[in-house]
Amino acid sequence: MHDSIGIPPCFSAGTHPTPAGEIRSGQSMFMSVYSTKIAGQCRLITVNWCKNLLLHGLSVSVQGQNRDEECRCKIELKPWYFWRKQGSKQFTVDGSAVDVVWDLKAAKFNGETEPQSDYYVAIVCEDEVVLLVGDQKKAAFRKTACRPSLIEPILVSMREHLFGKRKFSTRIKFHEKENFHEILIECSNGSDGSDPELEIKIDGIQAVRVKRLHWKFRGNDCVDVNRNRVEVFWDVHDWLFCSGPRHGLFIFTLITRVFTME
Repeated sequence: MHDSIGIPPCFSAGTHPTPAGEIRSGQSMFMSVYSTKIAGQCRLITVNWCKNLLLHGLSVSVQGQNRDEECRCKIELKPWYFWRKQGSKQFTVDGSAVDVVWDLKAAKFNGETEPQSDYYVAIVCEDEVVLLVGDQKKAAFRKTACRPSLIEPILVSMREHLFGKRKFSTRIKFHEKENFHEILIECSNGSDGSDPELEIKIDGIQAVRVKRLHWKFRGNDCVDVNRNRVEVFWDVHDWLFCSGPRHGLFIFTLITRVFTME
């Protein structure tokens, strides 16, 4: 169940992420994976935001014809005043030109790895906007002068890598058209001050509480979030039993969507 995490590709020098175990201190990552039709077939598109102490980075990867290959566009968001925080880059996927067009002039990060508002990143192929992230959608269509794709992208997964001590917070969504849910993960000493406990809150409501964490450092539980049935997995073995930089893994998986009739 433990998943390795390498250096995010928007900060790595080569074409492949650095192997796990070489993660640089202070780097955070927020990755969203979408499935849509691009360059003639259904492919995965990965939008990866990164942040370190000095700058943000953005990497867009498109799955190649060989499923193990990726075509990637990397952008460093430089903090200098005179750097234009908008532009475009082009790369090729199986012979088809793919453009990444972005506008981050007014983007508000609010301390997060991914922008929270006032921005767009558009992926264009064959005169269609095949993927558009951000809230400035009208501005994106004006800039690209392209029509939206008839096939709507599907959000496959979201993944975040962040640093902290005992408390971690993030946002996730289970459907592309739904609002984000606020996630809070906290590890603390038990009521008697000995065996640590793990608590996971979703939108401020306790969803999972694990006592005697030394014995239950790996596990899973099912919770209801609005009309969604969600399975939560955790693995905090390294937090408890390893030295040096230690990783914990949390996975939120949508099981079913419950519909009610009134």
